Amino acid sequence: MTRTPSDVRVAVSTVIFTLRPGRDAASLALPLVRRTRDPFGGRWALPGGWLDAAEGLDAAASRTLASTTGLAPSYLEQLYAFGDVDRSPTRVVSIVYWALLRQDQVDAQLAAHAEHGDAPDNVAWFDADDLPALAFDHDQIVEYALWRLRNKVGYSRIAHGLLPDEFTLAELREVYESILGRRLDPANFRRQAEASGTLIPTDRFRTGSHRPARLYRYNRDVELADRGPLAHPTPPDGTHPTGPDRTHPQNRNEE
Repeated sequence: MTRTPSDVRVAVSTVIFTLRPGRDAASLALPLVRRTRDPFGGRWALPGGWLDAAEGLDAAASRTLASTTGLAPSYLEQLYAFGDVDRSPTRVVSIVYWALLRQDQVDAQLAAHAEHGDAPDNVAWFDADDLPALAFDHDQIVEYALWRLRNKVGYSRIAHGLLPDEFTLAELREVYESILGRRLDPANFRRQAEASGTLIPTDRFRTGSHRPARLYRYNRDVELADRGPLAHPTPPDGTHPTGPDRTHPQNRNEE
């Protein structure tokens, strides 16, 4: 069958990563939404929905992510467009974003939704390296997002999306190790981090069972372009200002 441009629909999906603490090390995790209808009814899929004709892509990414998961990320960037002809029973092009969100922000935002009685349905978190079979080509999308994240962490400040405003070098190294999936030499990492020109040491320390560790922050005078567009910045308390609007006709995990 010959399709016309009017037969093509545009969807927006988001791969959102967080770092979950574990017994031995933190691991990357992401939320998935269980589909309630065909195609792929009962399968897990990335959060997303249809692009509204009157909205921009960044706004659609923020809206569909909030409506399906209740989350508002601190880092949001367009990843890639996926448009293979046979990726869906109907002709669908997906504009995919990726996002980063700290675990404490995830907890705070979900707690706020639970308190207001508008917690999202059919959502579960999975280890990024141990996913179930996903709907459509979403397994390939996650694989590509992980590849991009692991490559980009070596030359950009993307790790900042998984860290608080102030952090120790050990915490920064843990983020790198979790993303890369391998251990890094602490001494070499310290030398490279301090020589990068992107970190500013503070006069504050974190105390605990070990010797006090100096807290660092990122140099905000360094170009922030690699942080991506922040369509809806997260409030300081990490909560989403409003609950997801499920009355919006586009607020469904369509593709």
